Amino acid sequence: MSQTAEITSDDKTRTDSSLVGDRGRTSIADVVVAKIAGIATREIDGVHDLGGSAERVVGKVREVLPGTATSTAQGISVEVGELEAIVEVAIVADYGVALHQLAAAIRRNVISAIEQMTGLQVTEVNVTVHDINFGDDDDAADEAPRVR
Repeated sequence: MSQTAEITSDDKTRTDSSLVGDRGRTSIADVVVAKIAGIATREIDGVHDLGGSAERVVGKVREVLPGTATSTAQGISVEVGELEAIVEVAIVADYGVALHQLAAAIRRNVISAIEQMTGLQVTEVNVTVHDINFGDDDDAADEAPRVR
């Protein structure tokens, strides 16, 4: 007796994907998707920094230590499956930027970058705005102390 397997729409999607082929499967690590999302987020005007306050403190410490660099995945968390990805983005926005428009621009850019570079389908990009930068916050740290 021979059995015939039905191909459901999910199976068809899986076999049509460029990540799964006749000669093998391509797996993309979470950190790769997170770095792509981080770079795509930083490309948007109005994004001052990425991450919550604790992540930004760690990022500042890493900047001053010799031999280390700023993490491109700071403020980004991802869930990557075989064919899909979900992205969480945490940002600090510049003051005066329309936050809903900023989030929409981030969402568009992140989805475009990940889908073009990996072939994964991005099902969600959730943006959390942790803080607003007023522009003079960084200048206050650079000023000479008032008391000698």
